[in-house]
Amino acid sequence: MKFTDADISYSQSDRKSRSSKPKRPSKIKRFFKWLEWRFATPEFIGGMYTFFTLFFFMAATNTLSGWLYVISGISSALLIVGAVMPKRLLAEMVILRSQIDPVSVGDDLWIDLTIQNMGRTEKRLLEVNDILPESLSNILQQEIVIDLIAPMQEYHWKYEAKTTQRGVFLFRSTEIATSSPLGLFRSRRACPSGQKAIVYPTVLPLDRCPLVDQLGSDTSPRQYSDEHNYRNATEGLTKTLRPYRWGDPTRLIHWRTSAKYGELRVRELEVTIGGQEVAIALDNSAGWEPEAFEEAVVAAASLYFYAQKSKLSVRLWTNDTGIVQSDRAVLETLAAVNISPSSADILKDLPDIPVVWLSHKTDSIAYLPFGSRWVLWQALAQSAKVSVPNQRSLGLTIESSLDAEDLSYKSLRSQLQEYLSM
Repeated sequence: MKFTDADISYSQSDRKSRSSKPKRPSKIKRFFKWLEWRFATPEFIGGMYTFFTLFFFMAATNTLSGWLYVISGISSALLIVGAVMPKRLLAEMVILRSQIDPVSVGDDLWIDLTIQNMGRTEKRLLEVNDILPESLSNILQQEIVIDLIAPMQEYHWKYEAKTTQRGVFLFRSTEIATSSPLGLFRSRRACPSGQKAIVYPTVLPLDRCPLVDQLGSDTSPRQYSDEHNYRNATEGLTKTLRPYRWGDPTRLIHWRTSAKYGELRVRELEVTIGGQEVAIALDNSAGWEPEAFEEAVVAAASLYFYAQKSKLSVRLWTNDTGIVQSDRAVLETLAAVNISPSSADILKDLPDIPVVWLSHKTDSIAYLPFGSRWVLWQALAQSAKVSVPNQRSLGLTIESSLDAEDLSYKSLRSQLQEYLSM
């Protein structure tokens, strides 16, 4: 019987896939692990010492020799002390985790732990193992060995982990183990050290964005969008009166107040700078590819801050949270947003203002509020050419790279800076 090259390559790949599967630990290993958490498990030297203790005891019962009974009795007492003390010593340890400052994807997350000895005896040779949340970093856990912590003292441990994914991650507990004081048995326990870590999405530095720059041109023009218009303004609500400064327009002088105070006072008008209201609306309904959805989240954060830099009254909208406005709340919302399992119609909940609609559904464009813009991900659309019933609606079609490892999003940035298409 002859085998082809395809059969050989298939058998090799199948063998590799089988060998790559993690093996389930044996019953003996699982028992010792359970014993380590519940009580204590013997170290190598503890197992050898237990064997010699049994040997001396059997020899004493066989020869009825008193000195052998003494040796076996002292050895048994040491084994009992070595098995009981590690668990009692760990019960006096407390671990506190300081509040974790939010960072952006790709930055280093600093984690600060305080290990406190609340007992009246010193603690030696403590192994502290901090388990990181899944998908937070390439590091799964961080370990440190502490030689000594004096009674009623504490030890500060600070380390960093490079983040690889946005999200809200929860640190639950920290493992601590020791075989002190005799090194015969080892015990382990989990100390609660819960804390929340927030990793913000990447914000792209956009030099220009016609999608936002032309927003509102089909509804109402901006008022007082530059310094020239402000200086020419003679109407508006007076915000405050201040002393006259060189270069202020004389038409803004409030003569009655100036006569009262004996010096010139100038009115400061409550002028709206770029008064166009807009909402960055992220469609998180079912149907997204995970990589494309991550690009949409990055685009939402980038467009929000670009619109804010352009002096627009910008807000963020998602189906889960509704309208969100402050910078911190927007970043936390985008860090926590996920693809919804349901594909219900969410357009009915959109705010009645122009929006920048980030979606993967082509048919949703026709139902956007008047003056809105849209951004579609072409990899998820039915066809390369997007048909838009509303001819006054402008937008972009993003060709997603679908590369989860690319945290710079160069392709997305260049596409957001391109001119619009009808």
